[in-house]
Amino acid sequence: MSGHTKWHSIRHTKGVVDQRRGKLFTKLARDITVAVKDGGNGDPDMNFRLRLAIDKARQSNMPSDNIQRAIDRGLGKSADGDLEEIYYEGYAPGGVALLIETSTDNRNRTNSDVRSTLTKNGASPGEPGSVAWMFDQKGLITLDLTDTELDPDEVTLQAIDAGAEDVEVFEKTLEIYTEWTQLNEVRQALSDMELPITNVEKAMRPKTMVQPDEKEALQTMRLLEKLEDLDDVQKVYSNLEISDEMADNYKPE
Repeated sequence: MSGHTKWHSIRHTKGVVDQRRGKLFTKLARDITVAVKDGGNGDPDMNFRLRLAIDKARQSNMPSDNIQRAIDRGLGKSADGDLEEIYYEGYAPGGVALLIETSTDNRNRTNSDVRSTLTKNGASPGEPGSVAWMFDQKGLITLDLTDTELDPDEVTLQAIDAGAEDVEVFEKTLEIYTEWTQLNEVRQALSDMELPITNVEKAMRPKTMVQPDEKEALQTMRLLEKLEDLDDVQKVYSNLEISDEMADNYKPE
């Protein structure tokens, strides 16, 4: 079971809202803006990353006007400051690798916030490239079978037949990994099967996992929470492996 699955399940099941609505909309808007810049256009039919960002925004009931403003910002039609995507790297307690994705209009502010959060929580900032090699860029499709009669093992086989590279199961949640370039094709195949897709996104998947002792694991979970709550942080990837006991003992702030 991946640390990604279990970590976000912990945040959800223990009542931690993954950002208040205003903060969530800000992060979603930044995803859209950066996708426009990265793809060089504001047409979701021609820019797959933008389509993913817009789909996620709509799933969160983000108003259409907000989506359009974010697209306009990416096209340089807005008075808002320019956004750039920056990755930070580091090590959490127990040698857990961290890859921190940010979108910012103020590099100095973001650099200060990220580094301060790392050092105050027992982590060490890393040089560019010190951690990134431990992760592979993949496509990630999440299925939630909770309200269905579908069998996770059978759905896993369907996903593999559809072109999935790997499938990880956590209770009734399936994380389906694909090659990044095959994400849209696999998503369409699963959609044609009418499977309950809840999320589609880019993911940086760790090549190997690290399971520190309980104290270091809890410290790292606390750090992940603090990093994810920073305004300029979009996502935090790690190779943390969490045992059931560690998950049960974790109490979000």
